[in-house]
This record gives sequence, C-alpha cells and structure tokens, in this order.
Amino acid sequence: MSSTGKNSPKRRRGAALIPVPALLALTSCSAEVQRGWLPAERDITDHTPLVTDLWVNSWIAALIIGVITWGLILWCVIAYRRRKDTVGFPRQMSYNLPLEVFYLSVPLMVVGVFFVFTDRDQRAMDDRFEDPDVVIDVRGKQWAWDFNYVKEDVHEDPGVQAHLDGNFGTPDRLPTLYLPVDKKVELQLNSRDVQHSFWVVEFMQKRDMYPGENQFNRYIDIIPTRTGEYTGKCAELCGEYHSEMLFKVRVVTEQEYNSHIADLRAKGNTGIRGDEYDRNPARPALEQAQQRTEP
Repeated sequence: MSSTGKNSPKRRRGAALIPVPALLALTSCSAEVQRGWLPAERDITDHTPLVTDLWVNSWIAALIIGVITWGLILWCVIAYRRRKDTVGFPRQMSYNLPLEVFYLSVPLMVVGVFFVFTDRDQRAMDDRFEDPDVVIDVRGKQWAWDFNYVKEDVHEDPGVQAHLDGNFGTPDRLPTLYLPVDKKVELQLNSRDVQHSFWVVEFMQKRDMYPGENQFNRYIDIIPTRTGEYTGKCAELCGEYHSEMLFKVRVVTEQEYNSHIADLRAKGNTGIRGDEYDRNPARPALEQAQQRTEP
C-alpha cells in the first residue's frame, strides 16, 4: 500500500497531534490557569486579589519577555547560519555598543518595573488598621499553636501537636482559630521558643515569628471576606516535628464568632496565655543573677 494511503504513518501522526491545540485552549480557560495555579480563589481576604494579580501579571510579563528572547535567538540562528558556499570565518566583531546598551538597559527596566509593583502591593499588605475589630495574639511553639482573643480576653485551649498517620493526623484536635468575616483583624505573631512561620495557605500570606521582645513586622492585618475552613501550618523548619505543626482557621459570621467567644468564656478560658508560657532557657539564669546582685 502506498504511503499516501489513509493509514499512512504521516496521517496517523497528524491525527494524533490534532487534539493538542484543543487541549491547550481548554486548559488555558480553566480556573486554575486563570489564577496562576495558586492554592485559592482571589476573594478569600482583602489581600488575596493583590497577591493573585501580582503573581499572574508577573508571569504574563515574563512570558512576553521569554517569547521575544526566544524569537531573537531563533532569528540569529536562522539569519546568521553558515551557508554551504561560505568560506572561512565571518567578520569578527569585538563588541556592538548600541546592542550592549540595549541588552543592559532593558533588563534593568524590567527589574525596576517588577520592583515598583511588588513594593506597592507589599506596602498595601503591611498597612496596619488604626482600630481593628479583632486582635488575636498568636503564639507558635514546638509544635503547635496558642490563640488569644485580646479584646475579648479569652483564649483557645492550649494547642496540641498533630500526629500524622497518613490521613492528615487528627484534624478534629488541631488548634483552630476563629475569625469573623468582613471584619478588620490584626494577628500579632509571637514565638514561645524557636523561629516559626505563620502561614494560612488559602490566605496566600505568611510571616516569620521570632522569640524575644524585639521583633520586626510581627503582625498581619487582614479582612477575611469569605466564610469557610482553611488550612494553616508552620512554614519554617523548626525542629523534628515541624511537619506536624498544623492548625485550622474557621472564618464564620459575626454571630457565630460571638457565640464561640461566649462558649470559651463559659468553659473558663478567660485571660491571655502570654509570655509566662514562653520557653526561654536564659531567663532562669538572668533571674538568678539579678537576685545575687540585689542587696
């Protein structure tokens, strides 16, 4: 049978390639692609739209720059390829000043644009509320979390470490932080022992937590805008059971939030579990030294 028949290898290969453009077109319209494969939708908090737009637009700009760069490389390969009738080497050039200025200035401008937009969004996310509706003192510890509702003067039960068994451990026992939807929330981040990092995956924002009094940027001010349950974890390697330092965040209505606060107060969880529970090996030695120096 001739190679031009209906079942020729060329025809089969061509038929196999037909679905590829269709698949690419379909995947480009999916929600995952539109948000840049980020772990959540853009309206979880007031900050997630900033993160999503910065991430997606940065990839679009990088793709455009990549296409231009690849095009120039291919053009040089084709335009300046060695011809069959070429004899010897082409004319050698040690430099091309306009081209070198172009290739130096364009990357500097690109980096400058990325810096301006990143700095703008970072400053917006770092702004603090003058009078937040809810203030929560978050304490990271090896390997769990303590949550204190400062204005309400109550606290959650002391956090218990998760125990991974292949089924995400014991999710019902994970420390759970309650946040009211559409309210200004300030999370004040502290560590009881070593460096940790507070990360709510769907919020697309995290911040490191350091032990001690002098800490820099140890807060996150957000407005949760969608009710639901979200995943939290420590994002800084903090010891042997770092992977089991998990927690949950429940964004609820204001009525449900107030009801939860009332339940905590009714069960006796009043007051703030603060610095007195921090682990500071140097503190006993300092106290003993002060006692020896006192008259």
